[in-house]
Amino acid sequence: MKLVTAIIKPFKLDDVRESLSDVGVQGITVTEVKGFGRQKGHTELYRGAEYVVDFLPKVKLEVAIEAEKLEQVIEAISHAAQTGKIGDGKIFVYDLKQVVRIRTGEVGEEAL
Repeated sequence: MKLVTAIIKPFKLDDVRESLSDVGVQGITVTEVKGFGRQKGHTELYRGAEYVVDFLPKVKLEVAIEAEKLEQVIEAISHAAQTGKIGDGKIFVYDLKQVVRIRTGEVGEEAL
């Protein structure tokens, strides 16, 4: 089992969700986060004063999947989230040792 975490632009969330649904992903966790990478924030003008926005709004997706679906999930996220511009995001993959469904007590892939 794998845990796939992706940091993407907020306006791409619906596209990514649909793309994951198309490859059979049944559940995702979404968190609104802030951060920066190579773009290092940007400068904005507010009421005539210029200020630096260091942390940009992003969306963090977490998906627990069977290992066999890993490449499909990575491809689905990559294609749906890509704009071709800086700040498109990153995908991280972790090994998932155990999953337990609290309601039923199911363990492992049955709990996904």
